[in-house]
Amino acid sequence: MTYPWKVEIGDYSWIGDHVELYSLEKIIIGTNAVVSQRSYLCSAAHDHSDIAFPYKSAPVVIEDEAWVASDVFVGPGVTVGRGAVVGARSTVFKSIPEGSVAFGHPAKVTGRRDRKVSQ
Repeated sequence: MTYPWKVEIGDYSWIGDHVELYSLEKIIIGTNAVVSQRSYLCSAAHDHSDIAFPYKSAPVVIEDEAWVASDVFVGPGVTVGRGAVVGARSTVFKSIPEGSVAFGHPAKVTGRRDRKVSQ
């Protein structure tokens, strides 16, 4: 975690082993959310079009009940919507809508998450 004061983690959320929170900008993880092992949430990058290579930063938001599976890269300005799932080893450069299932390089929505409550 780069700057802990820029990270918010909601109740009952789980952050796996070896997760990197590159928090030059805010990283917000909602309640009952999972960020699985070896994932990288990146809230800043460099502007490659400028020879001075300045930082560009934007918040990363993982909303309530979302699951970012193992070894996923989430880039600056991305929101993973409530209840969405991002498959293992995906790269996420655009926001994922609520309740979606997405995976790939770059991640693309492939379906909807059917959520049920266990008894």
